[in-house]
Amino acid sequence: MLFAFLCTDKPGHLNVRMETRPVHLEHLNKLTADGTLKFAGPFLDDEGKPNGSLVVVEAADMAAARTLAEADPYYLAGLFEKVDVKPWNWTINKPAE
Repeated sequence: MLFAFLCTDKPGHLNVRMETRPVHLEHLNKLTADGTLKFAGPFLDDEGKPNGSLVVVEAADMAAARTLAEADPYYLAGLFEKVDVKPWNWTINKPAE
């Protein structure tokens, strides 16, 4: 089952995002290698600066998805003000598997 992580950065925490970015990308690359990560990227503010994240993963259930969300280095660094984890059904433009 797919789950979307809708992550909102805490205001004024761009420095935390930038400092943590290398380990965050390493984490996502590992999830990609094992087939867990489907896609990810930052939300942008009006100035084009990142202010949140969208991450879509495959997980067995909500508990496993929340565990993945809470293992992200951005989460562990305290970057996020809010993280919503929602079951998601990819129906349009889904790549062939």
